[in-house]
Amino acid sequence: FGATAAGELVARLFADARRCVRTDGVSAPACDRLRRLAGHAHEQALYAALRAAHVPFSTEEELRARGCARTPDAHLDVPLLVDGRVVHWIDSKASFGDDHMHSVQCAEQFQAYVNRFGPGMVVYWFGFVRELLDEPGADTVHLVDGFPGEDRIVRFEDAG
Repeated sequence: FGATAAGELVARLFADARRCVRTDGVSAPACDRLRRLAGHAHEQALYAALRAAHVPFSTEEELRARGCARTPDAHLDVPLLVDGRVVHWIDSKASFGDDHMHSVQCAEQFQAYVNRFGPGMVVYWFGFVRELLDEPGADTVHLVDGFPGEDRIVRFEDAG
C-alpha cells in the first residue's frame, strides 16, 4: 500500500462516513437534535394542557432544583383520577410506544417514578401498542395517547 493509495482510502472512508451521517434517519446527530426538540415541544404541550386544566404541578426542572435525581416531566401537587386511575406524575413521550420503546427503554425509568412518587401516567403523543396495557406494571403506569379531556379527569377535591 503506497502513501497515495492510503490517502485515497482515507479520503474515501471520510466521504463515506459523511454520506452515512447525512442520510442516516435514525442515529445521526441531526436526528438526535430533532428528537430532543420534539421531546421538548411535547413537554411544553403537556405543561400547557396541565395549566389549561388548572392542575397544579412541578416541572422536571423544578424537581431537579429540589434535589430529585430521576424525575418525570410533571409531578402533580395533588393527585388526579384519570380514567379511574390515581395519577401522581406524568411523563411525556414524543414517540410511538412500541414494545421495545416501552418495555426495554422505559420500564426501568417508569418504575423509578412509581417507587418515588406512586402511580403515574405516560402520554405517548403518537400512540402506543394496545398490548402494552396488559404488560407488567400496567396497574401503576397508566398509558394514554394524548392529554385526557376533562370528562376523563376527576380531581380529589371534586370527589367529595
